[in-house]
Amino acid sequence: MASQHASDSTPPDLATREQEITLLLEVAKLMGRSGDPDAAIYRILGMMSQLLGLNRGRVLLPDPNSGQLRIRHAYGLTDAERDRGSYSLGEGVTGRVMKTGQIALIQDIDNEPEYLARAIDRSTLPQETVAYIAVPIVQDEHAIGVLGVHRLRRRSRQFQDDLNLLRVVASMIGQVLRIHQLIAERTAELVSENRYLKSALDTQGGQYGILGESPALRHVLKQVHRIADTQATVLVTGASGTGKEKIARMIHRISQRSAKPFISINCAAIPADLLESELFGHEKGAFTGASSAKTGKIALADGGTLFLDEIGDMPEALQSKILRVLQERVVQPIGGSRDIPVDVRIIAATHQNLQAAVNAGEFRLDLFYRLNVIPLHMPALRDRASDIRLLTRHFLDRYTHLHGWNVVVDDGVLERLEAFDWPGNIRQLENVLERAVLLSTDGRIGTPLIDEILHEESRISPFEREPLGSHTEPSSAAPREAAPAPPYGADCTSAVRPYQRVHASEAERLARAIERARGNKTRAALELGLTPRQLRYRLKKLGIETT
Repeated sequence: MASQHASDSTPPDLATREQEITLLLEVAKLMGRSGDPDAAIYRILGMMSQLLGLNRGRVLLPDPNSGQLRIRHAYGLTDAERDRGSYSLGEGVTGRVMKTGQIALIQDIDNEPEYLARAIDRSTLPQETVAYIAVPIVQDEHAIGVLGVHRLRRRSRQFQDDLNLLRVVASMIGQVLRIHQLIAERTAELVSENRYLKSALDTQGGQYGILGESPALRHVLKQVHRIADTQATVLVTGASGTGKEKIARMIHRISQRSAKPFISINCAAIPADLLESELFGHEKGAFTGASSAKTGKIALADGGTLFLDEIGDMPEALQSKILRVLQERVVQPIGGSRDIPVDVRIIAATHQNLQAAVNAGEFRLDLFYRLNVIPLHMPALRDRASDIRLLTRHFLDRYTHLHGWNVVVDDGVLERLEAFDWPGNIRQLENVLERAVLLSTDGRIGTPLIDEILHEESRISPFEREPLGSHTEPSSAAPREAAPAPPYGADCTSAVRPYQRVHASEAERLARAIERARGNKTRAALELGLTPRQLRYRLKKLGIETT
């Protein structure tokens, strides 16, 4: 194979240099149109021919099925010539360039045995000395294709100038192909994710915001469809963050009551002295501050569904009144003298072990039986590991759109998410993924970032009452005494106590701790052996206002 260069030392004229610059500037512009590589590369090859006499340019790339090097882009070639341009690795001049990654310069194609003249018949070329130049298109130090051109040998322009220019153009064409490949991969990934999400949304619970295909969740959804149109009371159990309210809303929406109200009330979020008024309503003047009559949540849910979240925190005095609603289907507002009939289906939820609460004398046995007609247990996220990938895609899609950030998840991230214990369940996963989106750099969520976030999450030790279904029996029906508070300023990260019922006698001790901590509730919680969440809950239950 010839590798000599022409010895013409005549410096290129100014017009030729201007043409080179024009070509390179235009190629640079075309790189931004990599979404349509066919048009961009065709334009590049055309300008090389028109401006510099580098004719019949062609870009050859490996066929993904056969591995044969084939002409994928060309200027000045017929369809038949393009079809004939197929070479094995190492075959002919073009195949050797692809195999070795080295430039080939053939100064006279008629005197080079390795030049096959397969694509373009010699009779169609000018009847004078024709040269052929082929340069590799390189990505990551590997040849991914070949750029080839013809030129007339008699041209005054030096071969070395053409070689230098073709190297640059080949590199730029390589970038066009690379960008197009990345766009195609990302588009395919998004299409796949959208198809996957749509498939999940079309399943039994997806359209109600309950995503997942794990056996544990499918079992719950199967029960939901079976009991939705009955009038039976439902008790939904499961740890916080497992989707108990979502499942309650799903039951309502697929039932015959869907056209009527769905009223939700959190029994743990409302002080005991206000909860009765919220549920049953009151007459004007029933108590101080009752300047007008108020319709309760139960009456507002007439014909529909009432969702009683955290029913385990309902005061014992109210438990008997809810029992009467279930038995007699009537309510009586505070200060009222007549019963008001209601047609309401009650769905209750709790993260506590109500059986243990019954044994401890903290929850009415007859109410438990009335609520537990149809028990539904929401599985923890650790029991739904096969759903984590779907949930991750869903939350990433939500927060990339919400915050306007486009992120890509690196290899290994999903595996780490699947291996984590998730004590906070789906709510915790959602929080982690939003944080990862906001902290990501260069549009990527990598394993170091996820490892750092999960390490922080692993330091959180949520303690809650045992969920329904636990086999641990209470050791005594007597109320548990509060654990002694650790000294102020001590390391209390391992001394956080489990959830305990709130007693009015705690109010003064909580207030003093907050005062000593100068209003810092996190520090006060550590002193008391509580988590900040437990302290806030107690303050709310006791009606203690702090600044």
